[in-house]
Amino acid sequence: MISLIVDELRVDRGERRVLDGVSFTVDPGTARAVTGPNGVGKSTLLRAIAGLASVESGTITLQNWNEERASAIHFVGHADAVKPQLSVADNAAFWCRWLGSPGPADEIDVRVEGALDRVGLLHLAETPAQFLSQGQRRRLSLARLAMAPRPLWLLDEPTAGLDSASRAAFLAMMAGHISTGGLILAATHEPLGIDAVEDLRLIPA
Repeated sequence: MISLIVDELRVDRGERRVLDGVSFTVDPGTARAVTGPNGVGKSTLLRAIAGLASVESGTITLQNWNEERASAIHFVGHADAVKPQLSVADNAAFWCRWLGSPGPADEIDVRVEGALDRVGLLHLAETPAQFLSQGQRRRLSLARLAMAPRPLWLLDEPTAGLDSASRAAFLAMMAGHISTGGLILAATHEPLGIDAVEDLRLIPA
């Protein structure tokens, strides 16, 4: 099982240092809630770990992972990454192919159906994504977590826009991931609502 180890991480955004000397570990089967005031660098930290933001210094290590770091990560950011002109099912199928090895159409269909069912969108499978509510778009974005097994979930305000029922379903997804040894690092302004959560509070650099 893998661990995430971040050591003395420094990240600049433009002329401003956003993260300075950030160090922490996420062990298998645990979650970290990244907290702190707006602008402190919560999203930047997730993007740096995902390889989407340049790092000035420090190290990001996935211990016991011998492949590229990106192949271990699910990253769900603020933007829902939903193509409005495609149906819900076609959006999900795109992510299914992007995240995993392309397979027969019927195999992808099964994976898409299962993922949409887990987030409560199966009944809207043929609906164009442009007609989804904000909460439904968020659920569609989160469905990718169920399409391909990856040990590290990087989540930016994952429950934003979710109603109570959808939030409960997503909490069950996170708990299931943790129970199999997975790791979660989530930037959030509210409690994640699952066990084995440790707080990682960022302070201004």
